[in-house]
Amino acid sequence: MLALSLGASGVSALISFIGSVTKPGGLKDQAATLNGSHAPGRPWLDLAWQLFGIASALVPVVLVAHLLLRERAGGLRAIGFDRRRPGFDLSRGVALAAVIGGSGLLLYLGARAAGFNLTVVPEALPDVWWKIPVLIASAVQNAVLEEVIVVGYLLRRLGQLGWSPLAALAVSSVLRGSYHLYQGIGGFVGNMVMGALFVLLYRRWGRVGPLVAAHALIDIVAFVGYALLAGRVGWLPTP
Repeated sequence: MLALSLGASGVSALISFIGSVTKPGGLKDQAATLNGSHAPGRPWLDLAWQLFGIASALVPVVLVAHLLLRERAGGLRAIGFDRRRPGFDLSRGVALAAVIGGSGLLLYLGARAAGFNLTVVPEALPDVWWKIPVLIASAVQNAVLEEVIVVGYLLRRLGQLGWSPLAALAVSSVLRGSYHLYQGIGGFVGNMVMGALFVLLYRRWGRVGPLVAAHALIDIVAFVGYALLAGRVGWLPTP
């Protein structure tokens, strides 16, 4: 499962990071674009590529649902990704996003200023009608994929294999940090800490629903906020 999804992304991010640190100039003078155009100057083709990328990235989640159904665990309901407790998931998610979002921004700004992080460009899409909807869809896709795979499913499988809770937490958090390494050391450390917190909260709540909600809100604010504020405020780094 990891080889088809976020494990492969971790290897890709490591290669990208090696390329960045061996490139002349500092990390903060380089940029990491999260949502870029796939067909500049051709908005309809670009939209098709964007939607294809979002849909195909969710295929591993469908596979997880199938595997959990096959073992008669109730599908994604087994890890708390369902509609049984929407109020609980959303309220916890909003509170968690508020805490992590602000501290994450400060960590990023500090790491970039210290030269440990690339300049993260959350979006570089053309100014067309589908820009904001695609950014929101991309944020939700990221949240669903990461929390279902790296928290719910991974912890379930490691538990079945007899791993200790501490070892499983370490694997999950390091994995989350690894596929953000392309952003730099700050991206790796910040997401690793976030991953450890998410594991602890998942064990407390027994649901990935609040984690998906929090992650989606964090990314929506980052993507859409950058689209609205980049070049208009002095504190937000741009390439």
